[in-house]
Order: sequence, then structure tokens, then C-alpha cells
Amino acid sequence: MITGPKFKIARRLGAPIFEKTQTQKFKASAEKKAGKGKPKKAGTNFAIQLQEKQKARFTYGISEKQFSNYVKKIIESKVANPYEKLFEDIETRLDNVVYRIGLASTRSFARQLVSHGHLRVNDKPVNIPSYKVLKGDVVSIREASLKKTVFQDLEEKMKDKTLPDWISGRAVDNKWKITDVPKYNQTELLFDLNTVIQYYKR
Repeated sequence: MITGPKFKIARRLGAPIFEKTQTQKFKASAEKKAGKGKPKKAGTNFAIQLQEKQKARFTYGISEKQFSNYVKKIIESKVANPYEKLFEDIETRLDNVVYRIGLASTRSFARQLVSHGHLRVNDKPVNIPSYKVLKGDVVSIREASLKKTVFQDLEEKMKDKTLPDWISGRAVDNKWKITDVPKYNQTELLFDLNTVIQYYKR
């Protein structure tokens, strides 16, 4: 998905939504820019909802069409807490799971690894980044791919990696199991998915 200059988009949305913008350099640049000119006026409800939607979409690198399909399907299902279901759906995409495990430094790179056929789910090859990984599923690297440079010294590279509490596994075993569903915690996110739901309900 083409997103344009990442620093420019992140500054416009007011959040370090891309991995490359989660640095002190970006933070200092954003604070410096915020200190110039007139104070920013509060936006309309629509503008705020749009901004939150864009933050979430760019964070996960999902196209507008795909993201809207996620949300509209959830709204139609009339689940009690649609924002929790949305969080679960985007977190359990295979590309995001690969990123969360630590096999890729960015979600964009994780999508490439999946698309190029390096990953398996329950010992079956999967090359669809949006593939939904379920509780009980086991993610692993294709045997032939373990020889690739990107996966060399994986145990050493991942020794300080902390897995989310819904994933367990070790690089030495080349197996990571989905032990639970990810839980929505607003304080840990750069965007508000409840506001995102409201955007699509309008």
C-alpha cells in the first residue's frame, strides 16, 4: 500500500503511526512544529473520526477498501463491543502476527515475508498477509526459508523480544502458538477504535 512520505503523514495525523517515526528525532521534530504558529483548533466530530480512522489504517498498513470491509462486516454483525472485535481482526492478520512475533522489524516487511511464501500456519504454506490466524494456530517459518539471510541467527536476534501475552513460542523451536485472542486496551494504542466505528456508522 502506497502511503507517501511517512514523516509527513505522521505529523499531519499527530501520532508516530509508522515504525520509522517512533524515534526521538520524530518526537523532537513534531514538538518543534507544534510550538510554532497559532494553537490548533479542535476539529469537528467528522474530522476527528476521520483522523482516528487514518491513524488505525496507516498503523496496520491496510487499504481503505479492506479496512472499511472489516468495519462494515462488524457493524452488520451487531456485536456488543465492535471496537474490540475490530482490534481482534486487525491484530490477528498474519502479517501483523509475524510483526508481533519479531520476525520482521516493520509490518510492511512482514507483509513481504508472508507474500513471498516464507511462513506456514499449522504446517501449511500461507502467502496471504490478511489471513486470519485463530486461537490454537501455530505459525512457523518454511524450512527452506530458514537458510535465507533474513532468518539467519534468529535466536540471537530475538533473545530480547517480548511476545504479546496471546502468543507463545521460541525461535529455537521455529514455532509460535496463538494461545488467546488479543485484548483491546485503549491506553496502549495511538488511535481510538470506538471513534473509528462511529466514522463508519455515520
